[in-house]
Amino acid sequence: MDEYSITVEKEDQGKRIDKYLAEKFEDLSRSFIQKLIREAKIKVNNSEIDKSYKISSGDFLKIQVEAKESEIKAVEMELDIVYEDQDIIVINKNADRVVHPAPGHYNDTVVNAMLAHVDNLSAINGVKRPGIVHRLDKDTSGLLIVAKNDKSHKGLAQQFKNRSVEKYYYALIEGNLAYKKGKIDAPIGRDPNNRKKMAVRKRHSKNAVSRFKIIEEFKNYTLVEVKIETGRTHQIRVHFSYLGHPVVGDKKYGSQNKLGAERQLLHAKRLIITHPITGKKMKFEAELKSDFKSVLGQLRKEN
Repeated sequence: MDEYSITVEKEDQGKRIDKYLAEKFEDLSRSFIQKLIREAKIKVNNSEIDKSYKISSGDFLKIQVEAKESEIKAVEMELDIVYEDQDIIVINKNADRVVHPAPGHYNDTVVNAMLAHVDNLSAINGVKRPGIVHRLDKDTSGLLIVAKNDKSHKGLAQQFKNRSVEKYYYALIEGNLAYKKGKIDAPIGRDPNNRKKMAVRKRHSKNAVSRFKIIEEFKNYTLVEVKIETGRTHQIRVHFSYLGHPVVGDKKYGSQNKLGAERQLLHAKRLIITHPITGKKMKFEAELKSDFKSVLGQLRKEN
């Protein structure tokens, strides 16, 4: 049995519990969540509720989901390992790789590859997400940290929660910017017209801040480095789409993709953490993947 716990934040107050949890867990449908409620596998403040319950700030939610361990197999796959010790592994994730098992992806994820590479991973996130401290979208490449044990997992999770982890991305965006560097401060919430998308919204949103600087300019395209101060879902993709400069290849958020990119050209380039066990400050960098490099090479020839 996988068990998850969530404390409701102020900005989510008033939402129906099934809708709220469907937003939190993209791989769980509202109908499945309602089934869990009927079976008393979702409780609020240790009490049973019904599907129409509206959450309040400070509510403590416990969710139990039956785990099918047989679904999660160790599968030998190439791992681009940037750093490894007895507590953590840092990889340069490929763009076509889902981080953890979910519907449609049970045997081709980072977790499957990790289980084949090491004997133990942190168990805090349950059977389906062993060792997973943070996530990258399937088609975003770059740095991903995995915890080998519970102590390192807790230490890393606290750093992400406190926003003390420094996260820098490279993104190739459409168009040219008016400023060499800037700050995007625009709250992000679920798109009311499409639950699978996010959008800049005034209501039912959370603060989201991205800082950028131009790395290289081309005709009609710009390579930017983006430091995210918050970790909202699809944050960089949403922010630059909102500015009218979608990430190249990102069909979901409006890219015209005239360069033929097969995915959004977004890469987690640099990560700075404090080692959860030794306390040492550590900086990791990940080389751009070949498809990203190829598009940049094409643009440089045309410039």
